[in-house]
Amino acid sequence: MRKGYTTGSCAAAAAKAATAILYRTLLQVDAPFPPETGFIIEIPLPYHGRLRLMAEMVEQDQESVTCQVIKDGGDDPDNTHGLAIEVKASVAAKGIHITGGQGVGRLTRPGLALPVGEAAINPIPQKMIREAVSEVLPKDKGVHLVVTVPEGEKKAPATLNPKLGITGGISILGTTGLVYPMSEEAFKHSLESQIDLALQAGHHTLLLTPGRMGQRTLEELGAPAEAIIVISNFIGHMLDQCRKKGVKQVLLWGHIGKLVKMAGGIFHSHSKIADGRREIMVAHGAIVGLPQPLLQRLLNANTAEEAVMVLEKAGEYTLLEHLANVAAQKGTERFQGPVEVVFTNLQGQALAWSDGAKKGSVGSWNIPLQSLELDQEQENT
Repeated sequence: MRKGYTTGSCAAAAAKAATAILYRTLLQVDAPFPPETGFIIEIPLPYHGRLRLMAEMVEQDQESVTCQVIKDGGDDPDNTHGLAIEVKASVAAKGIHITGGQGVGRLTRPGLALPVGEAAINPIPQKMIREAVSEVLPKDKGVHLVVTVPEGEKKAPATLNPKLGITGGISILGTTGLVYPMSEEAFKHSLESQIDLALQAGHHTLLLTPGRMGQRTLEELGAPAEAIIVISNFIGHMLDQCRKKGVKQVLLWGHIGKLVKMAGGIFHSHSKIADGRREIMVAHGAIVGLPQPLLQRLLNANTAEEAVMVLEKAGEYTLLEHLANVAAQKGTERFQGPVEVVFTNLQGQALAWSDGAKKGSVGSWNIPLQSLELDQEQENT
């Protein structure tokens, strides 16, 4: 299936193109200067590799240049596919200054990756923009960059932004710069091959994680790369396949907003299939005896991250570990074998562990060494 590229990649390419034209340094462009039609711009990706995108100059005057890149979601059913992501570059004294304009949402509630009031340009896309622009920005010069999405406000209701309290447009997102098709049946089945490779490598305890951030974190903690299985939203399907293929034990490691759904018996974590995160947290909060006002604040929380902030502010930490244990129990019932669970935040840092996941440690995180099948020398290290 064909990959696409994120709104973050589009913004980075448009920003680099606009800055390059503004300062007459048009680098890595396969067209005469100034470009009259589309031209190729190349950007670095967050973790490895580079990406070549088609950019267009929209407007130019004595003070600024505006370029755009058209979003392509590949074979993923992407609500932002086809949108124009524009960036206006104007001269600044020094540094790279990024803000959001028309069609880029703004945060109105806490619990996301940015402060309330900020434009919804996530940290990794901001980093991508800075790295791309730095390749063409003359030394000791600066640039103001305004990211706009002309059709963003119209498209926003088809995204999760209204539910997340992001108003006025879409978000500029992406952790890898690329869009991987996540919703097709063929993609779901293609994930199964990871299990076969892990078993062939001799691993019978597997580490299942929804995305590439979890994969990278586990690798950094010393987990064998072959034992780490990216499962996307298909928790139940991948647990079923692990059971059928003879896996002995599973550790699920991922963001609390996805994995907490397991505590409610939800094994497909895409928000369009099922949600119930707040309701699950409130129901189990009542079981562990949290007071009614705190339960109400949890129910009003916009995201799982905000719910964690509510609990931390109240000094209540038992609920998260209780939920991790309930999720592990539900997973064990589905898998018909031992399952442990670690909840993380948006930065990939562990928040809570099921009881079995507290045995031993890898790096600074409490996950069972015996489940990672490390030898004694690695364990001592």
